[in-house]
Amino acid sequence: MNSTVILNIIRFVLLILAQVAIFNKINFLGYINPYPYILFILLYPVNGNKNGLLLVSFLLGITMDMFNNSGGVHAASCLTLAYFRPSFFKFSFGLSYEYQTVKINERLTPERFSFLLISVLTHHIIFFLLEIFRFSFFWDILLRTILSTIFTLILCILLIYMFKPAKN
Repeated sequence: MNSTVILNIIRFVLLILAQVAIFNKINFLGYINPYPYILFILLYPVNGNKNGLLLVSFLLGITMDMFNNSGGVHAASCLTLAYFRPSFFKFSFGLSYEYQTVKINERLTPERFSFLLISVLTHHIIFFLLEIFRFSFFWDILLRTILSTIFTLILCILLIYMFKPAKN
């Protein structure tokens, strides 16, 4: 196994453990729930296997569903995010993505921020729509999505730059 695979396995396990042990316990005002475990999908190598990403995203989501007894909403949200991830890369980075020179865990630029924002927002919209699943709660879904997206985005940026690999 090469170092990228080992790093992804470690990242997968640590993000699930952190989500289950720490972040699932956070619920500010009943509307703000952070979900930084999606960092695994966001930090997956750009030139990695696309089908592998879909499979691992499903495993990530279904694992979270098993811990939270949430009936598949995490799996559906993670699969949606993984499926649209190349489009989000192309939208945010343009030609840099096509030449696969993108690294999310470097200096925060507007392109990186827009990629993170679009990705987290997409995950959260799908997640809260499926979790609540009633049109009569439209404003509740919207409020939860916006507030949780802001909080998760801040957490993701902090985690990315806190654990950024050292340059040689």
